[in-house]
Amino acid sequence: MIFCYIRDGGNLVVMKCKIYSGQKITDVAGYLKGYPAVFVVADRQVKFNAEQVVKAYEAQNPDNLGTLPHPSNLLLLDVSEENKSMSTVLEICKWLMDNDAGRNALLLAIGGGITTDMAGFAASIYKRGIRFAYVPTTFLSQVDAAIGGKTGVNFQNYKNILGVIRQPEFTYICPEVLGTLPYRDFLSGAAELLKTFIIDNAGNNYEKAVEVLSEIHESIDRKQAIALHLAEIEELAAASARIKARIVERDEFECGERRKLNLGHTFAHAIESVSMSRHNCAESGISHGEAVAMGMIMAAKASERYYNPAPENSLRSDDIAGQNDTATSEEGESLSSRLARDFSRCGLPTECPFPPESLSGAMKKDKKAENGIVHFVLIRAIGDVRIVDLPVESAVNL
Repeated sequence: MIFCYIRDGGNLVVMKCKIYSGQKITDVAGYLKGYPAVFVVADRQVKFNAEQVVKAYEAQNPDNLGTLPHPSNLLLLDVSEENKSMSTVLEICKWLMDNDAGRNALLLAIGGGITTDMAGFAASIYKRGIRFAYVPTTFLSQVDAAIGGKTGVNFQNYKNILGVIRQPEFTYICPEVLGTLPYRDFLSGAAELLKTFIIDNAGNNYEKAVEVLSEIHESIDRKQAIALHLAEIEELAAASARIKARIVERDEFECGERRKLNLGHTFAHAIESVSMSRHNCAESGISHGEAVAMGMIMAAKASERYYNPAPENSLRSDDIAGQNDTATSEEGESLSSRLARDFSRCGLPTECPFPPESLSGAMKKDKKAENGIVHFVLIRAIGDVRIVDLPVESAVNL
């Protein structure tokens, strides 16, 4: 298989599965031809979209009457961080079994990142693996969760601690659904978009994204502003998808370069875990994108201490600390200050509500932690990030 980003009739080969883009969500039905059985799992909040996809599939595939999705082949889930669990994954597996889904079936997930994460995980373990595909309906899932093959669920208040890496058959991205999102959900995707361009700023996409997102945030009618900027958003999302896809192609199982995509996430997952624990439930009250924005600011501050330390305050033990190896932004402004300014303009939070020491316990249990050491992603400059192994306690003591 190849991984294509197909847009306006063109295609770009970048990795092991396919990403399609279309103007209408129902157009995904055209990509379901050839699959002998299709089962649809969807977030209940996008029930209408899911039912429209099923109807479109029925209309475009009249010869497959014996394999069409029907009411028993559509599972609607009540999706939340609290329900992002093994019990929901097993519910999906039981539903597949009850409906006689064979190993040649395709599981189509319609919804945000929680939906795609759980459906991909269920498909990966059901009968030792069936095919699956995604129709992400949130900005966050379009630019991040539905790309790259990571699946998983939360466990014991720790984010995505159980899961596998397995590529979907394809991902279908439809910009029209973004206009229906609550603004806070849109912002979650904005944080991941900015993260990708901090990692790779080819074409000055970071600056372009900040301008577009800040114009939307400053508008009186933000939904209308999103609609007016939809073409620019689609272009930026496509650029972000290509960057992530190329990185994943080179390092699918996160042994090296792919760790860069975790920029801000070690802090973010800890923030979410602490918040979930304090709320005594899996709904943290802090969205993933908000936590990522806070985490990137914390990563920028850690980068400044690492690359340009005061002698008594260094995270480094090597000989090159302080030798023109600084984390930089524009002249006269620190990197963390610039990111905080940009994020604020876009409507994203910049301050973690918890003391740093409260995060260390969660960070030690992070998927990326080994014997108290975490593969942190530090920022030298916009478009230049590095993977550095650091003790958890040192990094959080900002």
